[in-house]
Amino acid sequence: MATIYPFRAWRFSENAGDPAALLCPPYDIISDEERRAFLARNPHNIIRLELPREGENPYALAGETVKDWCQNGILSRDKDAAFYVYDITFTVGGDTKNVTGLLAAVELSPFSAGVVLPHEETLSKAKEDRLNLMKATGFNFSDIYSLYQADTADILAAAMADEPLTDAIDGDGLRHRLWAITDADTIAEIERRFDGVKLYIADGHHRYETALNYQAYRRSLNPDDHGADRVMMMLVDMAHPGLVVFPTHRLLRDLPNFDGDKLLAACKADFDVKRLPLSDAQTALDAAYAAGQKAFVFYDGVTTALLTLKDAALMDKLLPDQSPVSRMLDVNVLHTGILERLLGIDKANMAQQINLTYTRSADEAIAGVNDGTYQAAILLNPTRVSEIQGVAAAGEKMPQKSTYFYPKLITGLTLNQLD
Repeated sequence: MATIYPFRAWRFSENAGDPAALLCPPYDIISDEERRAFLARNPHNIIRLELPREGENPYALAGETVKDWCQNGILSRDKDAAFYVYDITFTVGGDTKNVTGLLAAVELSPFSAGVVLPHEETLSKAKEDRLNLMKATGFNFSDIYSLYQADTADILAAAMADEPLTDAIDGDGLRHRLWAITDADTIAEIERRFDGVKLYIADGHHRYETALNYQAYRRSLNPDDHGADRVMMMLVDMAHPGLVVFPTHRLLRDLPNFDGDKLLAACKADFDVKRLPLSDAQTALDAAYAAGQKAFVFYDGVTTALLTLKDAALMDKLLPDQSPVSRMLDVNVLHTGILERLLGIDKANMAQQINLTYTRSADEAIAGVNDGTYQAAILLNPTRVSEIQGVAAAGEKMPQKSTYFYPKLITGLTLNQLD
């Protein structure tokens, strides 16, 4: 099962400046304009390493930069190996919440071993970029976000009773705090509680697969090199009350002869189709989610309708080789039952985003239809954490963009050197 280790993190020193100006969101949601703004605020912002852009060889320059920062005191390495406690305080739906996890170095194992389990498909281009960065720097700059089932709440709470090592509020008003656990007995107890535990990747599939590729690369150069056998992870208990998963909505575009009324008519064979005002869309989705129904809201600029699956037998017929939990995922009901079967948007089309694109914002989806950018929007409910666990445990994967864990982990609180 999963083997976790304390590690000696590199962290920004006081010489680097205000921690809030040194951290950044995940690289893949940062625009070029936002990147420039982070560096204008502080040239030592972690984005310079995590998303290198300068120079003829940005990856090589990132490698030189991190070495310089380590040598000249911008970054300093903790004296003792530690498990780190990371807490994010945030607001969603008007409620203030927090999610707390354990930062650890996790021993790599292939997905086939059933120890670290994925739940989504990945794209090769993103993995190539991350591999080039790891080859040039030899660091993890950001955490893979994984879930587990084990009782560790008392240990995390005890650590949080002390003053945090870092306490920073980001540009979106989220508070990020970090503590270190260095007591040998507590470290041993954490390791004991993780005995027999599996890890379910919530966010960071590309980075985990890249870590496996980097491990293989290092071993190809030196079979006795074990410096890349671990990867930095943020581990969160599946039962944590602060876990929030947002849906990712689907947007249709460039479909020849698309007709919303004809699509709704075709859906009636297997879905209850209820027309409603657009203003009632979210209420209808919330009620369907609470009732355990598989439902979506369709909007084409003229008509808004709630589509609710009539009979689960449809998915038994369409996806007979998949597990029951996978068959009944909202995204699979939508993709297989409507997009592929009725609109001809097959898996290859989806992967290349020819006629389908995605957004987390329902408002953005509606606006995109209203301004003519998209032909229609299909609004979804979020995937449940229990469904994510079930799909991963069955050795299956969801379609891309099936989950959006919120909030995203900040980059730059801890850096893990692969040595």
